[in-house]
Amino acid sequence: MTKEFLVDQIRKKQSFLCIGLDVDLNKIPKHLLSSEDPIFEFNKAIIDATHEYCVAYKPNTAFYEAHGINGWAALEKTITYLNTNHPQIFTIADAKRGDIGNTSHMYAKAFFDDLGFDSVTVAPYMGKDSVEPFLEFKDKHTILLALTSNEGAFDFQTKSVDGLEMYKQVLITSKTWKNANNLMYVVGATKAEYLADIRQIIPNSFLLVPGVGAQGGSLEEVCKYGMNQDVGLLINSSRGIIYASNEADFANAAKLKAQELQIEMALLLQSL
Repeated sequence: MTKEFLVDQIRKKQSFLCIGLDVDLNKIPKHLLSSEDPIFEFNKAIIDATHEYCVAYKPNTAFYEAHGINGWAALEKTITYLNTNHPQIFTIADAKRGDIGNTSHMYAKAFFDDLGFDSVTVAPYMGKDSVEPFLEFKDKHTILLALTSNEGAFDFQTKSVDGLEMYKQVLITSKTWKNANNLMYVVGATKAEYLADIRQIIPNSFLLVPGVGAQGGSLEEVCKYGMNQDVGLLINSSRGIIYASNEADFANAAKLKAQELQIEMALLLQSL
């Protein structure tokens, strides 16, 4: 999946919606729990109902790893289903990996080669040699945590280092790494006021923006400060879509929520 292809899909669908597949067995419809693989059955139904309105899906791997080998198998079946039936969809492994070189290479191989994801989220705290192994893979994307939407983001990310906030240090330094053109960045929607400064540093990069919806982020504010000439945004919504209902109508309820966001996005795209 090249950046150009992703931009083309955004234009065609008039959407820059990413749907987070964070499957909690305590929240999915009860009737699915009796199936052989309730996680995959839930994901399949959500994908079938919403793929017309989004350009990306983002499984958070913790929700799969928590179930051991069965959860990992459900993740594998989910990504295989997407790659087989909807190859135009951009896929994100929300794994937040990042370790010394050899370990990072193995993480990258697991998500890019073995599972076939288009991208993976990576923590930059250990620096260049923990990220560059992910950047070696052709037409794969590394989504670097820059400024996250959680309360604890202020513990470190906005602290000044030599007169510059740490998240800005991350952005500036990452641009010097080998194959930095394969980088995207996570910027939380609840930090929309920071986007103007972020765009001064990385004007052309894609931003994965969680926090719209359940976490209170404003789609309009994010677009106002973060959108570029190629749109440059993937707006993630998880709970607000996939748990719109926990009854038998859950897939249709998710479809309506996704369609609602897509319509709003189409209107915002008219400003480009």
